[in-house]
Amino acid sequence: MDLEEIQSLIKFVAKSGATEVQLETGDFKIVIKTPGKRRGGEPETIVQHIPVVAPQVAIAAPIAAMPVAEAPVPKESTQADEDSKYITIKSPMIGTFYRKATPESDLFVNVGDDISEGKVVCIIEAMKLFNEIEAEFSGKIVKVLVDDATPVEYDQPLFLVDPS
Repeated sequence: MDLEEIQSLIKFVAKSGATEVQLETGDFKIVIKTPGKRRGGEPETIVQHIPVVAPQVAIAAPIAAMPVAEAPVPKESTQADEDSKYITIKSPMIGTFYRKATPESDLFVNVGDDISEGKVVCIIEAMKLFNEIEAEFSGKIVKVLVDDATPVEYDQPLFLVDPS
């Protein structure tokens, strides 16, 4: 719609005595309101050009991982030397770490427990799926590095295991 067509539409609305006219096409929307009279007896006309935008399709964005507090860094080098002889069981995914299957059940493993290859050591919930994490080697649990029911990152250390 060009300027001349809009002007002739305004004149038509003014002559008709209508107080409001709305015209909408695929490309635009025009609203003409005549709320009162101006000096000289002509109706006061307000014209608004409101572009109509086609609906946009939402694009799914990747879900950002929740920030997780890092495990405390050992302050003494002797602690680091001791930990170096242990094997670490790491999280294979992002999710929520659970030490037991249900709130009423016993823990899968405790510090001092012997584990064998294939034994379930924890569960990680990811997108409402509960994934059992199994030990890939035998040994003895020395330290649990994550609190129960807390978020974990991919490759985050969960347990320290003494393989001897």
